[in-house]
Amino acid sequence: MQRDTAIFDLIQKERERQTKGIELIASENFVSDQVMEAMGSVMTNKYAEGYPGKRYYGGCQIVDQSETIAIERAKQLYGAEWANVQPHSGAQANMAVFMACMQAGDTFMGMDLNHGGHLSHGSPVNFSGLMFKAISYEVKEETGTVDYDMMEQRAMEGRPKIIIGGGSAYSRDWDWKRMREIADKCGALLMGDISHPSGLIAKGHLENAVKYCHIVTTTTHKTLRGPRGGMILLGKDFDNPWGKKTPKGEIKKMSQLLDSAVFPGTQGGPLEHVIAAKAVALGEALTDDYDRYIVQVMKNAKRMSECFMNKGYKVISGGTDNHLMLIDLRPKFPEMTGKEAENALVAADITVNKNMVPFDSRSAFKTSGLRVGTPAITTRGLKEDDMSVIVDMIDNVLCNFTNEDVIAKTRNTVNEMMQNRPLFAW
Repeated sequence: MQRDTAIFDLIQKERERQTKGIELIASENFVSDQVMEAMGSVMTNKYAEGYPGKRYYGGCQIVDQSETIAIERAKQLYGAEWANVQPHSGAQANMAVFMACMQAGDTFMGMDLNHGGHLSHGSPVNFSGLMFKAISYEVKEETGTVDYDMMEQRAMEGRPKIIIGGGSAYSRDWDWKRMREIADKCGALLMGDISHPSGLIAKGHLENAVKYCHIVTTTTHKTLRGPRGGMILLGKDFDNPWGKKTPKGEIKKMSQLLDSAVFPGTQGGPLEHVIAAKAVALGEALTDDYDRYIVQVMKNAKRMSECFMNKGYKVISGGTDNHLMLIDLRPKFPEMTGKEAENALVAADITVNKNMVPFDSRSAFKTSGLRVGTPAITTRGLKEDDMSVIVDMIDNVLCNFTNEDVIAKTRNTVNEMMQNRPLFAW
């Protein structure tokens, strides 16, 4: 068979892009060789609709074992009683929870997308906002932290079926205990979407949402440093509070309801090569070496946020408890948009993403902010002292964002800094 050079040439170019540059997108990371090996394995050939021991196809005896290992490792890592490792993404894990626990048109509440929430937490262009009625809570303008009093007030007024904690651009720990109290008070289920801080929570460096939430969803990439995919967790299984019926009778347990919502409710055959890679990544996350890694992620983020603030940038909430920070550019560069800043930095081989900031005066296509994270650069072996060097380069580019010579010189410096660093240094 002739090699598909059109695609493999692009793969090589993408490898070069990743290797040469500084990756600061908070939701990205670099996986180990063994995770990538599992992803590219013969497991991709096997169709396995259903769950271990209950498949609709023959020949699943091996993938049953692989998926079971992934489930058991996920449960061990988070202290959960039950896990489903089949969701293709975090958004599909969230969709399964919605389909299991609500009817179309029901009300739920999540963090406002413009304040750090996620697309699948109620955006009107997403299934969550299209199929269900979304209400939201926000952060306090003066502190940049979640307004739990607002959350409680809006929950009592709106009586949502589900309250979602978690976001995609929030740098502080979550008060899961307070949120559970609010959910219990208004009769809602509490769902924790821990996709971003998942690895920090797994090793006990942030509060474990599994202890307080009825249902927890997460991705397996980002800080968990695994393949792209999702999972659903239950700290404790519980009776289905709505008593939905199936052709065979009532589903009594939430685990059964969620299993059915993933398959056949929202997905067909699971990606068994991805599940094998999830198992490998979860195994890595159980090690002391991973704990040292995730501690370094947090140290790097803390140092980076301090460096930004020392240069006059506004970091929302005044710092970070996790792996990311959200930067409001307006106080230092009133006329610069997040899009312009992103483009200038990408040209210098420093990859970030533009992001809305709380109470933003610009649209989501332009934005007034940047989101920055440290998981990927930490995987490449960078430490605290490197953070000040990176922030100096970012500041130099943004102060001269139309100067092609400055951008080119910075790009050369970035390439020299990263040239002898493997993608995976742990």
